[in-house]
Amino acid sequence: MKHEWRKHEKGLYLPGGKPQLIKIPEMKFFTIHGEGNPNSESFAERIAVLYQLSYAVRMSPKAGIAPDGYFEYTVYPLEGVWDITEQAKKNPSAKLNKDELVYDIMIRQPDFVSPDFAAEIIEKTKKKKPQHLLDDVKFMSAEEGSCIQMLHTGPYDNEPTTFSVMEAFSEESGLIRKSKVHREIYLTDARKTVPDKLKTVLRFQVLDKG
Repeated sequence: MKHEWRKHEKGLYLPGGKPQLIKIPEMKFFTIHGEGNPNSESFAERIAVLYQLSYAVRMSPKAGIAPDGYFEYTVYPLEGVWDITEQAKKNPSAKLNKDELVYDIMIRQPDFVSPDFAAEIIEKTKKKKPQHLLDDVKFMSAEEGSCIQMLHTGPYDNEPTTFSVMEAFSEESGLIRKSKVHREIYLTDARKTVPDKLKTVLRFQVLDKG
């Protein structure tokens, strides 16, 4: 049976419109670092490279290189971990300047993808369709642990309102936000969706106050 994250991993990817505490297990990703405005062409190019590699993994049986344990699945959604530059952190009360954003965008990979297989996919992709950004892609594992997450519906610029709700929930639950770094999971395509209909999972790590 085909593994579809929307059906089989709802707890991770389809939260409701209220904050929830969740423990995030270790996952594997193709990831690429960047800085600056996410509306820029360089950001779009990084997204394209991640999808190029992710679909290469998905289609690996047709290329005759499927790894042991391969199973049919739906490619996972794009995610981003967001921060700001060290310079911007020196003036925390200033209005957000998108040119000062720092990010790691990524796409999760199934558990059957090993570091060696990920490296093979990257090398084969370089030969088939060379792109300088492929040299910047990393394959990594990450475990976020205890987090608060919530579905945000609407424009990205309105996310602070949702984060305020999440932070209040953290306080009520005896938890504190670990840092201003946060993760976004994009359930809709911003190129094809009107801003008011955008759906984004917002998530940040938390710690016990004690």
